[in-house]
Amino acid sequence: ATIEVIKTVEHKISKFAVVVIETCAYAGSGNVLQVQKLMHLCAEHLDANGNREGEGSEDKEAKDDEEKQEEEVSEEEKEKKKQEAALNAMHQSAAVIGIALITMNESIGREMAQRTFQHLLQYGDLAVRRAVPLAMAMSSISNPEFAIIDVLSKLTHDADVGTAMAAIFSLGLIGAGTNNSRIAQLLRSLASFYAKDANPLFVVRLAQGLLHAGKGLVTMAPAHSDRTLMSYPAVAGILAVVYCCLDLKSTLLAKHHYLMYTLVCAIRPRMLMTLDADSMEPVQVKVRVGQAVETVGQAGRPKTITGFQTHSTPVLLGHSDRAELATDEYEALTTVLEGIVLLKKKQGSTAMET
Repeated sequence: ATIEVIKTVEHKISKFAVVVIETCAYAGSGNVLQVQKLMHLCAEHLDANGNREGEGSEDKEAKDDEEKQEEEVSEEEKEKKKQEAALNAMHQSAAVIGIALITMNESIGREMAQRTFQHLLQYGDLAVRRAVPLAMAMSSISNPEFAIIDVLSKLTHDADVGTAMAAIFSLGLIGAGTNNSRIAQLLRSLASFYAKDANPLFVVRLAQGLLHAGKGLVTMAPAHSDRTLMSYPAVAGILAVVYCCLDLKSTLLAKHHYLMYTLVCAIRPRMLMTLDADSMEPVQVKVRVGQAVETVGQAGRPKTITGFQTHSTPVLLGHSDRAELATDEYEALTTVLEGIVLLKKKQGSTAMET
């Protein structure tokens, strides 16, 4: 019903709003039909007024006249028309981000989406290309994968300034709170490259702030509880900033830089802390931290982590890390060791002490 009401609005924002509402409704669901629908939307080539090519044009002669006029126009005016066309096709940018939003909570869907983004970069219009780095970041928040970093580092020197700034900000998002040395080095070199250009330099500083958020002790990843659940307030906070990045010059680089504060909804500590369930005092116990292993459908009690190291709590957990208790003295009151975990002494251990 909401979508039908919005469709009645005779303004280009209505198309954008419809796509945003539909994609938010399916956020994290991995719905293949919705992704297919959004890909169709991205594949459309639009004219300067935001209509499909072939629609709204009178006849072939009129079109030929338009082409002749375009040839006579100067480079500056051509660029201005290009930017206006990109703003009129903002719903396509929302569709690209929507693909990442729908597939972000499922590993196979996310990999397939990353491949799709490569095609969109190659064949998409300006509005689509601008949204691709942001979509890549959306599907990999606080998870700096080498393949994505490589693609984004190339896009930071794109001919279109909007795409380059979106890629710089995306580097900050995928490395948010990780202190990733590779991204830090890239951002330092970008700061010297854009030293005389105020707008990209400001975006580089924002990305550096995100990278070193909380001195590397926080994460912005919306997935939690062993990546089985998704925090929707966190997704909403990230989305608000990502949509602002579609038109940086009018939002974060103008008078609306305070919208960066919406990212606070997504920030949470990424350390594992253990407390005594009775006294609520911190308890130092041994835990094994390693790479999470998929154990769905396996018989018996298969190992849930591989390549583990033993640490004493509190301990930092990476994006794909999982922890398990390495002591028989305590038992956890939750199946997932993440964030603040309450521990209870086992009955046998208290009897042995007495």
